[in-house]
Amino acid sequence: MSLVSENIPGLSPLEKLRSLNITPTVALSFLVIAIVIAWSLAPQLFSGHSPVSGVPADKLSAPSLEHWFGTDHLGRDLYTRVVYGAASSVSSALVAVVIGVVIGGLIGLLSGFFGGWVDVVFARFVDVLLAIPKFLLAVIVVTALGFETINAAIATGISTIAFFARVARSEVIKTRRATFVEASFLLGGSRGFILLRHVLPNASRSMLPLAVLQFGESILVIAGLAFLGYGDPPPSSDWGLLISIGKDYLKWPWLVYAPALVTIVTVLSVNRISRWLRKSH
Repeated sequence: MSLVSENIPGLSPLEKLRSLNITPTVALSFLVIAIVIAWSLAPQLFSGHSPVSGVPADKLSAPSLEHWFGTDHLGRDLYTRVVYGAASSVSSALVAVVIGVVIGGLIGLLSGFFGGWVDVVFARFVDVLLAIPKFLLAVIVVTALGFETINAAIATGISTIAFFARVARSEVIKTRRATFVEASFLLGGSRGFILLRHVLPNASRSMLPLAVLQFGESILVIAGLAFLGYGDPPPSSDWGLLISIGKDYLKWPWLVYAPALVTIVTVLSVNRISRWLRKSH
């Protein structure tokens, strides 16, 4: 359903909310993302334990009312480490998406608007990026930059450039052929004015659902890189690193299940919101 109904006068707040077609699963997805974002912004509000210091006597304790996700091999509260790890996961994924949107969007914008040799050069660059598997490209880039979470975010962002470039180029070409753009040309509008005033705002609408989708995928890629040791070393609590540490203690499965479940639920929630945005637009 279209979001245009938001602008219809006389609609009550409840009717406007219904017009957005927010199903229970979408609402639940927003709730999950809100919790994760709150974890990343103020983790100390959600746990009184330390993410780096533990109680040796409590090591490898099963989940309980005191330790919701159990404790690890050093007696650290696993729930606390997952909460504090949200900041790294969310901020890293956000950096990756910003890199993809800015660079990929600019490439697609210039390629689709100017065409000709500009389109050919950028198209070949995008083809090269698409020829390399996304995760492999991220591994190559992070290996060159160094094993840190911020470098993993940059590597993930570089691997998403081609996807944003293709979508932006397609939308720009479609918008450039629109009647109102041709009319603006005939009225003497400069290329720069038309590009910024008409083409960019219309082309960017399709970028939002893709950006949300890539945000969730970036969380997975960065977690995968952290699992392989390409992120910050312990005692950091990146979700991928927590899973990597937990795999060495298979007799205590909550060490893997807890961070893995949080990661999966977060990514599924982001994907559900992305699908809702695509239908809404």
